[in-house]
Amino acid sequence: MSAFAQATAVEPAGDGAWRATCDGGWSTGLGPNGGYLAAIVLRAMTAQLGDPARRARSLTCHYLRPPAEGEVRVDVTTERSGRSVSTLTARLSQEGRLCVIAVGAFAIDLDGVLDYTSSPPAAAAPETAPRLPPAPEVPMTQHFEMRPVLGASLYAGADEALSGGWLRFDDDRAPLDAPALAMFADAWWPSPLPRLTRPAALPTIDLTVHFRSPPRADGPVLAVFRSSTSAGGFFEEDGELWSDDGVLLAHSRQLALLVEGGA
Repeated sequence: MSAFAQATAVEPAGDGAWRATCDGGWSTGLGPNGGYLAAIVLRAMTAQLGDPARRARSLTCHYLRPPAEGEVRVDVTTERSGRSVSTLTARLSQEGRLCVIAVGAFAIDLDGVLDYTSSPPAAAAPETAPRLPPAPEVPMTQHFEMRPVLGASLYAGADEALSGGWLRFDDDRAPLDAPALAMFADAWWPSPLPRLTRPAALPTIDLTVHFRSPPRADGPVLAVFRSSTSAGGFFEEDGELWSDDGVLLAHSRQLALLVEGGA
């Protein structure tokens, strides 16, 4: 079992509840990473639904407070299950305090009337891009292989909020399924950092991930993140996750704070 699978595993607690352990090794320094918590929630939803034919299509998480290391509880409710789509809600809590509220959509494969997609951005091949060393102040970076190929360096005062590169789990064993993509959607550093000239605090308020491809074996993912607007202490960020053979795996969008703070 991969380190990621172990850190996001859930077990039944009865009556639609699931237990998991919040692992501090997947934190940003401000608390557990939002994508990491989204992956735990998604595993609980998937287990509660219990229907492999209905894949995760959308997940939205609102983050109320960060849980501490230790046991967390995820209460899952199936709000509706129709002929093709099931909608579930989940509430991740710790010691009675609500931390994350989530809504997920799961659906069977359908025959659409039209298929189309954009193309991945031009980027250097993963084997030609240098790997970044883990950052001690951001514990979760020890679990990833990160190779930047898009955007300026951190705190460069750049003209655009763009960041991205090749991303994969360090132990190279976790499949590219929906929980992994939820993690990847929040695993790269925030796109405003190249525009800044000094550190800031950028905690996530909400995160939505749309899953666009069936699960596949592990491989490098081209993660691309952009932000067009920051105002009043909040910024939006749009993300794309591409396979190394040019398949769009997931879209993401999040709203996050951009305020004084940071290491």
